[in-house]
Amino acid sequence: MNQETLLNLAHKYDTPLYVYDGNKIIQKYNTFKNAFDVKHLKIHFAAKALTNLSILKLFKELGAGLDCVSIQEIRLGLEAGFKPEDIIYTPNGVSIEEYVKAINIGTKITIDNISILEKLGQRFSDSPIPIFIRVNPHLMAGGNSKISVGHIGSKFGISIHQIPIVTRLIKNYNMNVEGIHIHTGSDIIDSDIFERVAQLIFSIADEFENIKSIDFGSGFKVKYKENDLSTDIEKVGKRFSQTFNEYCQKRGKDLVLRFEPGKYMVSEAGSFLANVNIVKQTTACTFASVDSGFNHLIRPMLYNAYHEIENISNPNGEKKMYSVVGYICETDTFAEDRILNEIREGDILQFKNAGAYCFSMASNYNSRLRPAEVLVLNGQDYLIRKREEFESLLRNQEVPEIENWIS
Repeated sequence: MNQETLLNLAHKYDTPLYVYDGNKIIQKYNTFKNAFDVKHLKIHFAAKALTNLSILKLFKELGAGLDCVSIQEIRLGLEAGFKPEDIIYTPNGVSIEEYVKAINIGTKITIDNISILEKLGQRFSDSPIPIFIRVNPHLMAGGNSKISVGHIGSKFGISIHQIPIVTRLIKNYNMNVEGIHIHTGSDIIDSDIFERVAQLIFSIADEFENIKSIDFGSGFKVKYKENDLSTDIEKVGKRFSQTFNEYCQKRGKDLVLRFEPGKYMVSEAGSFLANVNIVKQTTACTFASVDSGFNHLIRPMLYNAYHEIENISNPNGEKKMYSVVGYICETDTFAEDRILNEIREGDILQFKNAGAYCFSMASNYNSRLRPAEVLVLNGQDYLIRKREEFESLLRNQEVPEIENWIS
């Protein structure tokens, strides 16, 4: 999406503002789908990356399924038109009651701990339900320890060394294991990681005679800046398809290959636009302070995520060095010592790769209002979430009538 379009949207809808390029999402989805040459492929968009109903609806129209980690995400998926059977519920650390709600809705469920596995086995012993088993492969994958979820110290999944316990429970309770699930983490560049994981999971899948699917989660790295490394999805797809097809041939059945990409699908499609309130020169550096903060875009502060920033109001300005900060009353830094075109008060800054885990992590910290969201599709812009108003902060609050507040 060009800078002129983004500037017009900032002026039309005000800032801060999230803008999503729908055609970019479609392109990413089709690139991913076409990279794999298997008989049965199902792509489940990871809803936690971006839960706006319009974005979910777009994925539904593309033919995707949905990966949900909460009952609320499942309900959003149903609102967007997904069928329950196209939703995979992959929670962590939730109660048996939440699992039962998902089962009653009719979604596929993934179990990542032995406690829940045994409880569900007991509760549904008379009519076994289809389940996926999430395995922890004990592999450190990805470039950031905070978003790597398949290593030995991770809370996610059932250890590969506990599979003998799992198989005994499955046998004792006559449980129906429909699939094996694995997710190693994010920002994986090396396609060999997926190959190693595949061979490991195939050896585990051999333990379950009736499986229909193998779900490899996601973890594909996107580019955050020019010349950045990223996952070569065509290369991964070609190698992975060959390996998967060989395993299906060995098993004598056509299994479903499933993936749950989130960031890969929407990260590059998103832009976050913010207005520069103040340019402040100190003895240490020059701050460009915008009308937002980590209440709207927490990733840089949460796990040092990099977002490329451009001054789209002054694309030909002289290059200078800035620290871009927010208005939250504590350390609130988007970027330090970043070389940008000269920034003036009132300029609009574009934060790139803002489609995934950005608005979905937004909050009302400092009692600030959350931004609007806009979808641009086929040259038309659509307001898909209104900007919050002050009344949004009051919603659901109750002030009791107390005769003597201070006794």
